[in-house]
Amino acid sequence: MIGSVLRSTVAAVGSKCVRRTLATAGGASQARVAVLGAGGGIGQPLALLLKHSPLVTELACYDVAAYTPGVAKDLSHIETIPEVSAYTGPDELDACLQGCSLVLIPAGMPRKPGMTRDDLFTTNATIAMNLADACARNCPNAIVGIITNPVNSTVPIAYETYKKHGLDGAKRLFGVTTLDVVRANTFVAASKDLPVKDTNVPVIGGHSGPTILPLLSQISPEPKEPWTPEELEEMTVLIQEAGTHVVKAKAGAGSATLSMAYAGARFGFSVLKALEGEEGVVECGYVKNNVTDADYFAFPIVLGKDGVKDIITSNFDNLSDFETGKLNDEVLPQLQKDIAKGVEFVNNYGKE
Repeated sequence: MIGSVLRSTVAAVGSKCVRRTLATAGGASQARVAVLGAGGGIGQPLALLLKHSPLVTELACYDVAAYTPGVAKDLSHIETIPEVSAYTGPDELDACLQGCSLVLIPAGMPRKPGMTRDDLFTTNATIAMNLADACARNCPNAIVGIITNPVNSTVPIAYETYKKHGLDGAKRLFGVTTLDVVRANTFVAASKDLPVKDTNVPVIGGHSGPTILPLLSQISPEPKEPWTPEELEEMTVLIQEAGTHVVKAKAGAGSATLSMAYAGARFGFSVLKALEGEEGVVECGYVKNNVTDADYFAFPIVLGKDGVKDIITSNFDNLSDFETGKLNDEVLPQLQKDIAKGVEFVNNYGKE
């Protein structure tokens, strides 16, 4: 059955998403990093974490909110290396992006109780398209990490936008699905009494509900006790619905912001290390591919100086029957719908 999922084989260079931390000791860097949506619930803590890193030379903060210069001023008082600048509104977006090697995009409307990621589509799709257009014009070689939901659709939107500029964004455009890995590591470690700092759970598929597929058969370190069928189902659903649990717990005050900021920073630091030439840096990410029956899919990715260096496919060789069923019956069909929706949005934008 797995054979029907794979269209082609990419050389396997590992078997899991390597667990990365926010520790960022290292040498000198010349990285200009932009956060688009820096005034929001994710953007502010994300910018704070990036300001802490010696991997960042310049931190460019962009938002449409009038208080964005205040956020940058606040950050600039922190006694760390990165210089901070502020850009407010569409007229300053181009200046923000020029010279960037990494762009992280948390801009968009957050979820509220009762809303799905898909409910955000119209507003966030337009935001993603416009910001991708600006990236394509001003920093086409930058690595772009898209956090704006629904990621399953906004990444295809960005890719199609790049195409209109004659650019192939396959290696440089990522959907940041790191939070799914972070949550899986946390929940599984607690459930199986594993050291959380060493626990790694590969998570593949997409970044919403049933498209999130944690590979509980491929946990490292291996749990002492195997999963029962009931435990497998319960843990899978817990990881898939973790974002909804946060939305409900915040009672209308927002969605997952702090954990997403952590995950976005973790992804960003991994990209910056790879840009500096560090070998073997791996993160899970949602990317354009010719490996699965869905044109975009989240895999463990080996990062390089151009973004995607290799896609790790060895996980597919060891899927359990439970995971194979989920992949073929739930993940791929929903992803194909989400992807088509994003492509259609760009192709029909502005038409009557």
